[in-house]
Amino acid sequence: MIRQEHKEKFLQELTASEKVFFLKTARAAISAKRYRPSEDLFYYCYFMTLRERLKAISPSRGNGMTRILLVEGAKDIDDTLKIYIQRLEETKGSTPDPSGDKFLELFS
Repeated sequence: MIRQEHKEKFLQELTASEKVFFLKTARAAISAKRYRPSEDLFYYCYFMTLRERLKAISPSRGNGMTRILLVEGAKDIDDTLKIYIQRLEETKGSTPDPSGDKFLELFS
């Protein structure tokens, strides 16, 4: 079940372009991958969005510490995504969930 704090996290922590990416990711996950709307789906989309944010960050040419932090951050996000993907795969349906529209509408 999606709680109000998820919507607040979405509204407060993501930029406008990241919100669009989140919604596109959610739409694809619900329709193509047949994932069910849930807290796991929210976090899957959220961490996919954070991964895109890290890809957009380009470290200064000589700043090795920034590169290390970006690589380690991306690795942590990828490990977290694996957990959510596994959980979503266990509960996915054979057809797209009709309540997916409500999930998308909540964040639109």
